Order: sequence, then C-alpha cells, then structure tokens
Amino acid sequence: MKYYLILSLFLWCVNSTAQKYNLEKEFKGIEQKVIDWRRDFHQNPELSNREFKTAEKIATHLKSLGTEVQTGVAKTGVVGILKGNKKGKVIALRADIDALPVTERNDLPFKSTVTSEFLGQETGVMHACGHDTHTAILMGVAEILAKNKDKIKGTVKFIFQPAEEGPPPGEEGGALLMVKEGVLKNPDVDAIFGLHINSATPVGVIRYKSEGLMAAVQRFVIQVEGKQTHGSQPWKGIDPILISAKIIDGLQTIISREVDLTNEAAVISVGKITSGVRFNIIPESAEMIGTIRTLDYDMQKLITERMKEMVPAIAKVYGGSATIDIKSNTDITYNDPNLVVKMLPTLNRVAGKDNVQLQKAVTGGEDFSYFQNEVPGFFFFLGGMTPGSTKSFPHHTPDFTIDENGMILGVKALTEMSLDFLNQ
Repeated sequence: MKYYLILSLFLWCVNSTAQKYNLEKEFKGIEQKVIDWRRDFHQNPELSNREFKTAEKIATHLKSLGTEVQTGVAKTGVVGILKGNKKGKVIALRADIDALPVTERNDLPFKSTVTSEFLGQETGVMHACGHDTHTAILMGVAEILAKNKDKIKGTVKFIFQPAEEGPPPGEEGGALLMVKEGVLKNPDVDAIFGLHINSATPVGVIRYKSEGLMAAVQRFVIQVEGKQTHGSQPWKGIDPILISAKIIDGLQTIISREVDLTNEAAVISVGKITSGVRFNIIPESAEMIGTIRTLDYDMQKLITERMKEMVPAIAKVYGGSATIDIKSNTDITYNDPNLVVKMLPTLNRVAGKDNVQLQKAVTGGEDFSYFQNEVPGFFFFLGGMTPGSTKSFPHHTPDFTIDENGMILGVKALTEMSLDFLNQ
C-alpha cells in the first residue's frame, strides 16, 4: 500500500509540474511536411544496408536545421546531435529507415514500383512495416526541436537506424552494429525513446507495456541428410523430407507440452523448407529455416536446448542425420519500468489519458532491444488504423497501409517526451 501511495504521489507531482510548451501551432504547421516526407520514402524504398538515398535525404534535412550530423554510421545510418541552450542530460530518439522485399499491391498515387534483388531473387521493395512513417516522424521532431533550442536543457541525439529488418547474409548491421560503433556514446545517452506505427491500432491511440513488450527473436537452420533414391522405391533410400516433417511435428511438442505458457508466450515456426528437384526422386538432403520467439530468457534456454537435443535424435530414429544452428536476431524489447512511470504523464497529456492504453506483450521482435540493453529505454506503439475501420492488413504484407493522420501524434509524443525528460 505504501508503495502505491508513493507512486501515485510521484505521478501527480510529475503531471502537475509537466511543462506545456505551446507547440500546437508548430505541430499543425509541420504535419503536411511529415506526410510528404513519408510519401517520398514510401515511393522510394531501399532494402537493409542499402538505404543510400534515404540516408542522403535525412542528412540533408538535419544539416539544414543546424544540427551536427554523422553519416555512414553502421554503414548507412545517420545521427544528428542537437544541443540545447542549457546543459543537461542526453536523450536519444530512434527511427528505423529500411524497407522490405515485398511487392506492393496497394493502389496509391505514391505506390512503390521499386524492384531489387534479394537473396538471388528479383523482388519488389516496399515499406511494408511503416519505417517510412517512423523516419518522417523523427525528421519532424528534429525540425520542431531545432526551432526551440531555448526549451532544451541538454542534448537530443536523433538516431536514424538502417537494417532493422536484419542485414543481408554475411553482413553486420542494425542496432547491434550501431551500439558496437558507439552510437550511444560521445555524448553518452541517458535514455532512449522509440515508437512503431501499428496498422491494427486506431489513430490517436498509444499502446505500451512496462518491462517485456516484444519478443527475443532467434533464427534457426536445420540441415537434414538422408539417402537419395527413386521415388518408386523409397525403401532403398532415407527420405529427408519425411524426416523434416517429423522434426517439425516434434518441435511443436516443445511448445505444447514442455513450456509453461502461463508464464509467457513462446513460438517455434518453420518458414522455409528446401529439398528435391524432381517429382520422382527422393532427394539426398533438406534444409529448414525458421524462427523462435520468446519473452523470457529461462524459457528461451529451455527451448533452444531441447531443439538441439530433439533434431538429431529424430533424424537418427529414421536412419538419417541432422544438425541445427541457432543464432540470435534480437533480444527482448524491455521497457525500463522507472522510465515508463516518468513518461506516462507526458503521453497522457499529448494523447489524452483514455487513448494511452496498456497492452499485452507481442511475439514480434525489434532490434531496438539492443539499445535498451545499454541504456534505459521506452518503446511504444502508435495508432495507424482509420478509426471505425473493421479491417486492417498485417505488417510485412503487400496490402499493408496506414492512416497518415496518425503520424502527427508520434511527432507530438516524441517531442514532448524529450522536453519533459530533459527538463525533469
């Protein structure tokens, strides 16, 4: 009871003393620019570690604002440093800038018709996860803050991050490489904020969760070896496709029978199987690629250990052999509880208390987690679905779209969160 009384008092104090910065005119004035930037990025998307023109546009904008600009960070990343009129803490704001190998199906005047090569295949390129909106939003935040340096007690570091979707095979990239190259140093960052637009959340709504918000992501590759034979004589060979099917079946029992799902959610999914060349040949080998999603590190350890035990054991039962390689893509996106408590009054003020909603953890992943491993961070979801709509298309699909009216709330939230954090 004592804890909750102290917490309530703290929230009341923060909320009652929170600055009101009188920026409504500036927010209104920049909204169309943010929309125009987003449409330009949407029409000209670039894949991970190849965001050259995107980076140029960002750097040009930041330089026009008088900020210190660093380019080529983690290959194609851009960092802007804005110093306020008074010394103080350092807040970082992050936006991801890369697109996906998806061919757009929307009928928009700014539809992407860009094509590229991905893993040896010709593909369309599309901002099918909303990174175009994140980039435009942060450019808007940078412009407003640059015009209000007198309100900044400290420094704002704008981090435009490439390769959030993962660097190409054989390359480094993303948040992990940015951290490795020292993006959170010189000046040393005290905290970091980020957002993600969401096609299933109504415009005007912000959703958040303290502690674990998004899952740790691992990628696994399973190589199955059998013995090739004619399709009409399976008894003369060892079928790697059959073994693969048994392995997939077995892996799902880890989730359904061994993991305590009342603790947190967990997922094992096989997303790709490659084997064989002809209908009447049982092939020599098969390859499976998939993902593991966990929200608890003890659960992650159990799942990976059991997969490493189970895969070769199942293959052996059917006369073959199999190996499994598991690599980490992201850690758990962990929102610092103290930082969340401090910033909730700001979100309530800019969005309205009823529009700031607590949500459950999700099994999607975010490499923003690597920043949060180093400094306290707060990552939240921003509404991008037209209010009253009964249908939204998932992220990473050809039909993905967002309502651009939702972006200005992102500008307001990151701007006032930054000012409140630095002035507290």
